[in-house]
Amino acid sequence: MNSIKWTARNLLGGAASVAALVLGSGAMAAGPQKITVYTALQAEQLPVYEAAFEAKYPKFDIEWVRGTPAEITAKLLAEKGDPQADAVWGLGASYLMEADKNGQLEHYRPAGFDQIKDAFKDRRTGWPVWVGMDAWANAICFNTKLAAEQKIPRPGAWKDLVEPVYKNHIVMPNPTSSDTGFLSVAGWIQTFGETGGWDFMDLLHENVSSYLHSGAKTCAAVATGDAVVGISFGYAGVKLANNGSPVEVIFPKEGLGWEMEATAVVKGAKHLQGAQAVADFSASAEANGLYNSYYQILARKDVAVTLPDNYPGGEEEALISPNDFPAVAARRQAILDEWEKRYSGKNAPKS
Repeated sequence: MNSIKWTARNLLGGAASVAALVLGSGAMAAGPQKITVYTALQAEQLPVYEAAFEAKYPKFDIEWVRGTPAEITAKLLAEKGDPQADAVWGLGASYLMEADKNGQLEHYRPAGFDQIKDAFKDRRTGWPVWVGMDAWANAICFNTKLAAEQKIPRPGAWKDLVEPVYKNHIVMPNPTSSDTGFLSVAGWIQTFGETGGWDFMDLLHENVSSYLHSGAKTCAAVATGDAVVGISFGYAGVKLANNGSPVEVIFPKEGLGWEMEATAVVKGAKHLQGAQAVADFSASAEANGLYNSYYQILARKDVAVTLPDNYPGGEEEALISPNDFPAVAARRQAILDEWEKRYSGKNAPKS
């Protein structure tokens, strides 16, 4: 496997890199068929997923194009009428719904579709345009040592965080730059209602010291003692706890906002057979087993989840249901604009 294959076409790279890659690949022209896959997956995941896919489908060779979810979505939308991607593997479902609304995703029912949980399916027809892979949810990271020293109570609910005792002790991810931040905001609006959600965030804002630009950074700030409470996601806190930090992960009782990663075949894909193979593999038990190394909520019914040490149980049961992904996708920008208008005064500088 060529380890620089996907980085050369990272969205942050230049056209010169792409040209060099193409010019240098002439000798492999007779080899496996190249398929272009857009992704927002983390860099370390790509070689793992790629190796497993190509072992099962040796006639295809993945060429990744990686960027943030917003970058990948914008690129898809800009390419309507002349698609450059064959498939999307690893993009938030609410982002894929923007491409679907623009008519850019192909209906395809992957092998193993019947083993996918209903919450992870596009169920508008029998032939979906996207299929979920895994999911992550918001959670509270809580510094038990600092809280004991300062006599700050352990929160068990989101609404506990509006109490005066938490003033200036909370950090939250900015939803304009963090998907964990956005799924938190969207989750609260769905849980508490439109008016109740914004009322809750108004009160929460009074206690937030800063809005950081990453869901992982908020939990890291808790681990270092810069905050007692961080709104984050479960794995971030558990990883820190397992490295010795005094961090406890809490799943608030009202329910958890969440987002799923998903896969789709691009309409007009130049290599349709390869794109469908990506969708088939992504929905497979084998792939879901790989996803479990990074996520603790999986799409398949028949794949048992292995939790890391100190990971609290009950996360999947705590997800808000139903999660109205289409409505969230349609209102994303309006929600972000309203959030910025109300709360941007506490935004941390972007590093």
